[in-house]
Amino acid sequence: MKRGLYHRDGRKAIARASQASHKHLSKMSPDLSLLPTLETQRMRLTPLVAEDTQYIFPLMADAEVMAFWDVGEIDDPDVIANIVEGQVEEMSEGRAIYWAMRALGDDQFFGTCDLSEIDRRHHRAEVGFMLGREAWGQGYALEAMQAVLAYAAASGLRRLLARSHLGNRRSDALLEKLGFEEEGMLRGHVLRDGERRDCRLFGLLL
Repeated sequence: MKRGLYHRDGRKAIARASQASHKHLSKMSPDLSLLPTLETQRMRLTPLVAEDTQYIFPLMADAEVMAFWDVGEIDDPDVIANIVEGQVEEMSEGRAIYWAMRALGDDQFFGTCDLSEIDRRHHRAEVGFMLGREAWGQGYALEAMQAVLAYAAASGLRRLLARSHLGNRRSDALLEKLGFEEEGMLRGHVLRDGERRDCRLFGLLL
């Protein structure tokens, strides 16, 4: 499921890992307790846990949030729990890192962001993001993604991929602000609600 992205300027979102520095992908540990927490000016990005399902469910049940994802809104909490369980499993296997986005002050949950499809041999990964509607237009997505990109570069990744559904202008604008360049169109890439959707493919060299 890829990916809803939103933006506003946030010039000083610097990623700071709370654990030991990860300089090489080969050193990225599958031990969940060693996964990094990233901090920005306004947020703390913490590795996703099963208990975050209760916060993710309202987002994935929202038709507007899910408008540009590969699937429509999901109103079954058990399905969301299974999705989160799968994401936690991916992290335990070292194939992805999913973060919950929370405010530094009151711990308010804003959404999630991630590095997925991590390929250590080719030093590349895919980025993704989901933000609740109440947090749109306030720069949280850009701030979080700047932190994720900084962490990716420090970890030894050298290429990032992103995909947006055609017409998702907020995603496109954010990716361009982050330095991604459009690399092509994936025609009919997604089948949703009986229709095939085109997707734009973006890439960034770190």
